[in-house]
Parts: sequence; C-alpha cells; structure tokens
Amino acid sequence: MSRFPLVMAVGTATAVVVAMTAGPATAAQPTAPSAQSAATLAAGAADALIAANPSYLHASASDTFQRQAVISSGGFNYVPFTRTYKGLPVDGGDLVVMTDSAGATKYTSVAQSSAIGELSTVPKLSDAAALAIAKKQLKTVSSVEGTKLVVVAAEGAAARLAWQSTIRGTSAEGVSRLTVNVDAVNGKVLGTQEHVTSATGTGTGWIYGSVSLSTTQSGSTYLLQDSAHTTLRAQNASGNATFSGTDNVWGNGNGTNRETGGVDALYVAEKQFAMLSSWLGRNGQNGSGGAWPIRIGLNDQNAYYDGTQVQIGKNTAGRWISSADVVGHELGHGIDDHTPGGISRSGTQEFVADTFGAATEWYINNPNDPPDYQVGEEVNLVGSGPIRYMYNPSLAGDSNCYSSSTPSQEVHAAAGPGNHWFYLLAQGSSGNGQPSSPTCNGSSVTGVGIQTAIKIMYNAMLLKTSSSSYLKYRVWTLQAAKNLFPGSCTQFNAVKAAWNAVSVPAQSGEPTC
Repeated sequence: MSRFPLVMAVGTATAVVVAMTAGPATAAQPTAPSAQSAATLAAGAADALIAANPSYLHASASDTFQRQAVISSGGFNYVPFTRTYKGLPVDGGDLVVMTDSAGATKYTSVAQSSAIGELSTVPKLSDAAALAIAKKQLKTVSSVEGTKLVVVAAEGAAARLAWQSTIRGTSAEGVSRLTVNVDAVNGKVLGTQEHVTSATGTGTGWIYGSVSLSTTQSGSTYLLQDSAHTTLRAQNASGNATFSGTDNVWGNGNGTNRETGGVDALYVAEKQFAMLSSWLGRNGQNGSGGAWPIRIGLNDQNAYYDGTQVQIGKNTAGRWISSADVVGHELGHGIDDHTPGGISRSGTQEFVADTFGAATEWYINNPNDPPDYQVGEEVNLVGSGPIRYMYNPSLAGDSNCYSSSTPSQEVHAAAGPGNHWFYLLAQGSSGNGQPSSPTCNGSSVTGVGIQTAIKIMYNAMLLKTSSSSYLKYRVWTLQAAKNLFPGSCTQFNAVKAAWNAVSVPAQSGEPTC
C-alpha cells in the first residue's frame, strides 16, 4: 500500500513529518461537536484526504504538504495547505479542504493544475545574479527582504525552479513592495506580485465628528491604540510613533491634522473589527485577533496596504483620507492577504477590498458618512467626487461588464465587473433604496442584502487559492452560497444571476442548486 507524506505545521508548532496510510479514514462523529472539536475533525479529515492522494491534488512523489490553521465560518471549516517539492516551497501549490462541522469533506480548491514531475533543484543562476534581475523590476530599490529558492507552479504552465526575491522601493506607480520570481536556469522573470495595494477615549475626526474609541493607558500616558487588540493603532507616519497624549481626548476636527486623521482611521478600524466578528465570525483583520498599524502622513493622493502596515495619504485639499470606504478597503486587502491563497489575483484584488470597504461603511451607518456604494465620496480625493461607483462603474470610466481583457487591465479599472456583481447581489438591479443598476444582459436581479452578500463573499475567499480569478470567484461564491444556505436556492440563484448580469460566464462543473 502506498504511503503519502504530510508535514503537519500548524500555527507556531514545530513541524513534524509523518507518513499517513493512503485510503479513507473512518471515525465516529460526535453529535453537535464544539468549535474546537469540529476544527480537530476538519484537520483529521483533511489530513486523510492528503494521505489518500487523489488525482486532483496533482501531487508528485517528492511533494509534501503543510497544514495551516483551520478557519471556521458559517458552520464549516476550511483547512489550507501549502506544498513543498524536495523541501522547496511551491509557489502556486496551495489548496484548501472544506469540511462540515462533523468533519465530512465537502469541497476542495487546488491551485496547481498539473503535477510537477521530476524537476532538478540545482540552480544554474546564482542568487546574487537573480537578485540583480529582480531589482531591475523597480525604478529604485531601498531594501531587500531576502532571496530564496522556490518552485513556481503557475496554472497551465510547466513547473520551474526559481529564485524568489522580495524588494522594497518605488515603481512607476509609486511605493512598492514587490516579490519577483526569476528562473534559476535562464534568468527569465517568471512573474511578479505587488504587495502594495492602493488606493474608550473620545476623539473628533473631520469625517465622523465626535466618536468613542477604545484606547490604551500606559501610566499617565494614553495611546491611540485599541486596548484589547494592540496591533490596531494609529500612528504618525513620520517616525511611526503611535499618537499619544495625557488626556485621552484626540483630534481637533481639522482634516489636515494628522491626529485627527488617526481618530477617523482608528474609529473605522475598530468598527470593522466588530463587523468581522458580528457578521462573519472572524477574529480581527488578520484572523488571529489583530491587524496592522495605520500610519497617517503619506504625501500622496493615495492609501495603501503592503503586508506590514496601512499608509493613509491626503486629498488635494490636504485632508487625510481616513473614511470607511478607504480605511476599510485597505484593511480589506489585509483580510484578503490573510485568507487562503493570499491577495486575490487576475484583476480581482481591488473589487475584493471594495466589498469590505462597503460592508464596513454599512455596518458603521454613521450619519456623517451615510452608507452607500460609492468609493471615496467623503474624502473627495482629487476634487471630483467618488473614485468608483459600484452600482455603475462606467460613471468613473470603468467597465460594468466582464470580458477576456479584464484580468489584464489596471487593477482598479478591473474592479468594475466585480463591484457591479457585488452591488447586484446585495441591492439588486432596482437598488432597493439605492441607485438602480444597469445589467449587461438586460436582466433584473433581486438582491439579498449586504450582510448576506459579504458573508457569501468572505466564505468564497476561504476557498481561495493562489490561482484566483473572476472565473474562479464565480465558482467559489456559488459554492459558498450553497454551503451557507443548504435549505434554499434563493441566495445561490442571486449569486448566479448577478454574475450572469455582469457577463462572467458559467464554468464547467460549477455548482448547481
């Protein structure tokens, strides 16, 4: 009987290599298991599936899999795995196994489309030569985080040995934190991934006015930092010091004041944290009870998340752009980054972040920033109003409808079809009190409400792999709706109708209801 290796590395535990006998495992299923026991059952079922080595894993004899922390949502458990080949990380080798609360496997997402086969792991190019090539992908380089040997298993392409470098600096678009894969045999750039994704004290923000905040006391000093989640804090981007004071009263209502921008930002971040818990059952933006510092002071009409921080810039009037749909969007990139598969790809990352910005704004429901489906209407970035309209992306010059060229468009422009889909799913084509939304096929779509829409979106993200795309999000959201609402086809049909309405085509083997 064949045996298939599995590396079990969960959280910060020491990795242990075990060999699991192939074939299905059977176990007595408890009645109504606790969350902890359900996660244990899920991990066991996922380990058994890996050990059985079904063909759709596209596993080679030299592959091992590393189980990551189990994520629970909506009564289901999602078990992500990374993959190594002869000990090297496989970029594009990730997968997710979904189980129900009893540990029964219900769905598996696999990024890799073919087995690696036999591949030499001896480079012909030195790491220094590869790094020099990687540096040429930026206009300027300020620092190098490191270079390591990996196997790149891009969807639809033969696996290649590569040097992977992550560098910081500037690109033609501005600040950059870029990962570059350079072929370790011929020096060709195989691909790049940009990590910079743009676009109880009391405080007075320029957007939200007087608000209550959870802050931290340290002796006689107060910090603009959440007392229960200390990685959630507002900082001055000049020096990265957390805003502090002696009276626990923050900001002055002047939008050009950095501390005032910090008040608005922390208010939004704390409200988003609550939304994630209440609506999605998620423990913070990073999934582990924390987030990233939000730094006020970027000298640009922009904001970004880069995997370590959120930087908040200003509008053309010099006011810091700390609104819910901006801060919520940037933190949404972090949520995307900390779900299986990492930041969404093929033109989907900005629409994914916009869904969290919109959901945060609706959860807050502050009269100073009434919830809507516009992006940037309060901050008025360049003096011409919103920068995106989810109900009609064409109002900002973006496409309402998906086409084969969408994945190759500039990432913000490529968000149009996804934003349109989310609006139709949440509000419907009539708008239900919001603006009506034209459809690409002339159909009428009935919405399910934003809370249900973001729940479907988030649970689809828990099925995400590194080969994400619009076409795969169609499949994953249909599967999520089917999982979350097993006794009804209403939500499933709304998801499907909304994708049809923005011209994302049906996929072979997609779920049915």
